[in-house]
Amino acid sequence: MPLPATLESRLRLPLIAAPMFLVSGPALVKAACRAGIIGSFPTANCRSVEELDRWLTDMSDDLKRAADETGRPTAPLCPNLIVHRSNTRVPDDLATVLRHKVEMVITSVGSPEPVLKPLKEAGCLVLADVASVRHAEKAVAAGVDGLVLLTAGAGGQTGWVNPFAFVRAVRKFWDGIVVMAGGMADGQAIAAAETLGCDLAYMGTKFIATRESLAKDGYKEMLVKSRLDDVLLTRAFTGLETNMLRPSIAAAGLDPDNLPMRGAIDVAKDINASARDGQNAKGADGKRWKDIWSAGHSVSGVADIPSVAELVARTVAEYDTARLRSVQRI
Repeated sequence: MPLPATLESRLRLPLIAAPMFLVSGPALVKAACRAGIIGSFPTANCRSVEELDRWLTDMSDDLKRAADETGRPTAPLCPNLIVHRSNTRVPDDLATVLRHKVEMVITSVGSPEPVLKPLKEAGCLVLADVASVRHAEKAVAAGVDGLVLLTAGAGGQTGWVNPFAFVRAVRKFWDGIVVMAGGMADGQAIAAAETLGCDLAYMGTKFIATRESLAKDGYKEMLVKSRLDDVLLTRAFTGLETNMLRPSIAAAGLDPDNLPMRGAIDVAKDINASARDGQNAKGADGKRWKDIWSAGHSVSGVADIPSVAELVARTVAEYDTARLRSVQRI
């Protein structure tokens, strides 16, 4: 099943600005949707259900105004529901999303099954994050519309599979929507994902370094200065495989090459100790955790801090060039 025609016609580029914890907010989502790509955000970025309701109202009103001003429909916004059993807000967040009649939802960190029936009954397109073929098979059996394949290059909690192998393995049993997540550094990568058999691509790291993102200025500047070798795969901070920025770990007073193999680091004991010792002192109140940052393999493609509109325009030009070259080779 390809992308619904009503969705595809509204996209300037087959791209989702990935939902990023503590980074994706209303300004980034609205700018993405106005620029012609799908804007997504984790509902967990809102401190409360009431704030989620305000965010969705603000974003929906803004996108309606944009459509009225231009005479063209904007790309859809797409909340991300973290469906892990530890997230006690799932029922309330789900009810809020349904009340706002969103067109698309991404589920992650768990089975989509608990939220799938009400979303589908409401006519919502449901995409599920998966990190293995087994996860993909379970999501398909549950009845999702699309799969987001978390490959080894994704920032934050990541997958382990090579994207070339992952897409082809999934396409053996699934003809629905496929989204590639990980390593999307430019328009050429998006065109390559399409050639492999994907319908959409996820781009996260480059959107962190945009003016509309909620990321701290220091985070954005570190992305500009970093390269691929500065991305470290570790289980030290979450207990799960996570791609993190080495410079941010070092700035917190930790040795990136001598982290625990598995298990969450005690923030107060292990990170704030360096502050008490006078190294990069920022106080011993636990807030330093927020200054250890993630990035995907596409970090080497981050060269500046543009607006979302500028980033999308560049990516469209790269994508069009890649498509033209592909046609010329035939």
